[in-house]
Amino acid sequence: MLPSTLWILLMGFFGGQLARRLGAPPLLGMILIGILTGPQIGNVISADVLDAADGLRTMAVTIILMKAGLGLDRQKLERQGSVALRLGVLPALCETLVVGAVALFLFNFDAPTALLLGCIIAAESPAVIVPGMLRLKHLGWGVDKGIPDAILTGSALSDVLLLLLVSLLLGFLSQEGGGLSLGDITISPLQLLPLEIFLRIGLGLGVGYLAARLLVSLSVKQNWTQKSVQDVLIGAGIALFLTIFDQVLPIYSGYLAVMSLGFCLVQLDAPLGRRLRGGFDALWTVAEIFLFVLLGATLQLEVLGEVLVPGLVLLALGLLVGRSLGWYLSTLGSDWTWRERLFLLPGNMAKATVQAAIGAIPLAQGLAGGEEILALAVLSILVTAPLGAWSTQQFAPLLLEKGVVDPTQVGAVGQLRVLAAVDTSPMADSVLTKAADLARRSDGEVLVLHVSDRPEKEVLHDLQQRIRRRLVDIRHEVLIRPGVIPETIVEVARSQSLSDIIIGQPQHRPWDNLLNGSISQAVLETSPIPVILVKPEELTVPRDD
Repeated sequence: MLPSTLWILLMGFFGGQLARRLGAPPLLGMILIGILTGPQIGNVISADVLDAADGLRTMAVTIILMKAGLGLDRQKLERQGSVALRLGVLPALCETLVVGAVALFLFNFDAPTALLLGCIIAAESPAVIVPGMLRLKHLGWGVDKGIPDAILTGSALSDVLLLLLVSLLLGFLSQEGGGLSLGDITISPLQLLPLEIFLRIGLGLGVGYLAARLLVSLSVKQNWTQKSVQDVLIGAGIALFLTIFDQVLPIYSGYLAVMSLGFCLVQLDAPLGRRLRGGFDALWTVAEIFLFVLLGATLQLEVLGEVLVPGLVLLALGLLVGRSLGWYLSTLGSDWTWRERLFLLPGNMAKATVQAAIGAIPLAQGLAGGEEILALAVLSILVTAPLGAWSTQQFAPLLLEKGVVDPTQVGAVGQLRVLAAVDTSPMADSVLTKAADLARRSDGEVLVLHVSDRPEKEVLHDLQQRIRRRLVDIRHEVLIRPGVIPETIVEVARSQSLSDIIIGQPQHRPWDNLLNGSISQAVLETSPIPVILVKPEELTVPRDD
């Protein structure tokens, strides 16, 4: 089992990176590695690992839903709450019904199986949508109207809703429930469905909130944890417990509880929420490899070939008819323009994570049509994941307005990148030291900027030597730019989407500032990005936001 695990991790990682370098989402490379190493071709993954696939999928979905909850912005949701709620219900239900109706004719499924397929196909991909929307928030596209947050919330809510329906339909198809008998009256499972959905949603939200209070109490108030790694360990353990606890208490949604846990954590203790964002990003790096490699390993290639043409028809009708109708209904009465509504097509179409997590369950339970459902789930990933990831970033500048970025809401995007603005004076060493200290604390990067219209070679060589000496263990880049110094510093920081500007503040005499002006003060007054001022006497100073 251990050799197979190592093989999945290493080959899945390099397969994903190869796909990324070719311009495709990494998950496609991971699926391909699963196909090549699975039982049908390479047969190098042990049966024990394949048997444990269900548990690994559960862990992966738990992590990505926790990331989604931690990335929500409550202020923007309050502004677009009704739209986000409708985005979480109407597009998913419309696509489910259209896909189910098409499946009745193309695949001769019975009604419950066709509806189950619709629920699986209609689910949206946190693995593609969450990083895509967080990247848009980081760059400012659509943030003034909360469009990325509305899509994030709608995606998470729709996945929770569809996962609820999938679990109920699986129970119905497996004939696990025989209804409820009250004297001479027998209530069928379908009649109990509305009540069960209501209980699952209500209890899921409530349990998630209580779990968030517990985690804040353990980590912040009672100081059971002393490191960020321990916070992430406890948070991941609680989230996973919430997910599997629905096996003990079937009338509540573990997936909704996990998303509620992440959202409530940010509201109850924002610093703890920010620490957990980075930790769950690291966990997802490992979890997604297992999820998509195992998906490829369990895929039946001959079945995929059989469903290819009708599957493409089914996907097209589901997106263009079902989802388009749902998106139109969701944004009625909102202040979104037609361009912003049109952005929902690329921004909200990607499918991957949920399909990878639950697409194989009908086959594992021995349900009729299980092989076709798995093949269609994989086909939806192969088609919509790369298309959605690419089109989201390409169409955002064309369809959305760029707004002001809130630095407190973009902590889940990438590594810390700071700008160190230096001249050729001794103050440069102080600025570089401060930048190196920040980068080491966050495993970040430093962009060193020197603004000069006529740089001298000897002076630049000396500055390069000082930069190498101070940033010897830090990833860094050096830019030499001409221009007005304060204006160029702010322009470079904004264009590179940097998190902080670090600049020296020499101790001028009052008449020096009067005659020459203060570069650091000009940057501080004009920069929308946080500025850290470094004085000669001290290298650690407060941050001026």
